[in-house]
Amino acid sequence: MNTLSSKPLEQHNIEILLNRETWQRKPMLREVYHRFYQLISRRLDPSMNGAIVELGSGMGCIKEVIPQCITTDVFPNPWLDRQENAYALNFADGSVSHLILFDVWHHLRYPGTALKEFNRVLPRGGRVILFEPAASWLGRFVYHFFHHEPVAIHEPITWEAPTGFSAADADYYAAQSSATRLFWWNEGRERLQGWKIREIAPITSFDYFASGGFSGPQLGGRFLHGLMRILDRVTSPFPRIFAARLLVVLEKEDC
Repeated sequence: MNTLSSKPLEQHNIEILLNRETWQRKPMLREVYHRFYQLISRRLDPSMNGAIVELGSGMGCIKEVIPQCITTDVFPNPWLDRQENAYALNFADGSVSHLILFDVWHHLRYPGTALKEFNRVLPRGGRVILFEPAASWLGRFVYHFFHHEPVAIHEPITWEAPTGFSAADADYYAAQSSATRLFWWNEGRERLQGWKIREIAPITSFDYFASGGFSGPQLGGRFLHGLMRILDRVTSPFPRIFAARLLVVLEKEDC
């Protein structure tokens, strides 16, 4: 059973290095993620001027679909463009058109504090695109029993960092249900002043579950994954039960 705990931030980079090994030996996982990145790319607004930036890029694989994306992470790695911390970004005010967070939101211990920084670097109409675990009935079961990070359905969400907090104080944190609770279940939606929720899209993906993700074994081969994609289409009308992923698009409203 996974529970909330505090770990050194270095744990994040340890997982990135392990994920790189998994990525190379799991072609089905690469196919699944390629489709996820395509979903994100379709949410980009081509009329917006400014940089497209991914925070917490990990292996930087989003460039395969969005080559102009600036890849970043809290640790410098040679395959990434630059080092960035979500709580203190090194971008000028209004200079970023899109911020992409793929499996990053649930690692933000203080999401409200991070959103203030996102608000600073985005112009009016700029977007934050989140791709997160979905805490559907099936999602809660899979993520609870087959993933090391806590789902944390009933844990309080600490919105703002305490007085005196700095980006250098950030630790390793995980609560996989955070985006589901805030955006899909409307828990604390009043906190999102200055933001328009442009889209909330629960995504069924038995194909993702069958790939094993980065922490589990891959189930079957290409034939099974073809069947899983058929199952995805059949179950997609019932996201509260079957959704594996949650795509959220926020748009900045204030100047």
